[in-house]
Amino acid sequence: MNIQLILLTLILTATTTTSCIHKNNSEHTTGAVNAVQKQKIEQIQLTEVTRGFSKKMAFTPSVKTINTNEETVSSKISPAEWSTVNKLAEAIDLSKISGLQSPTTGRSSDRALASTITITSHGTEYTSATFDSGYPPKELEALYKAIIASDKTKNR
Repeated sequence: MNIQLILLTLILTATTTTSCIHKNNSEHTTGAVNAVQKQKIEQIQLTEVTRGFSKKMAFTPSVKTINTNEETVSSKISPAEWSTVNKLAEAIDLSKISGLQSPTTGRSSDRALASTITITSHGTEYTSATFDSGYPPKELEALYKAIIASDKTKNR
């Protein structure tokens, strides 16, 4: 009788422990899936360079900084402007951004500025493959156009 009671206790304990572990693992997995689906974008940067010219445009939730040939202009970014570029960046699969192919190759002979987009999410930088200024990969086109459209210094 004692052996049966001990076996029954062991079986119940094992069953209870297993179901708790399973429940905790499934909750952890669900949280990880939600984190992947909802990226936290901290900064978006467009860099365009060629011999003798460089331009970097960086966006954060509160500030937009444009550095043209080492001359820096910073300004507050409106919530609407940040929301626009942030939503476009969130729609991009950041893990694949470095493999996106440029449709043109003018940058290899200085016919175009060599451009990259770098998106910082959860402390990790994701940098695109280099592409010609004005001709981003189709997956980055909407974000690129939004960044370029916000450049108030282009007529300086």
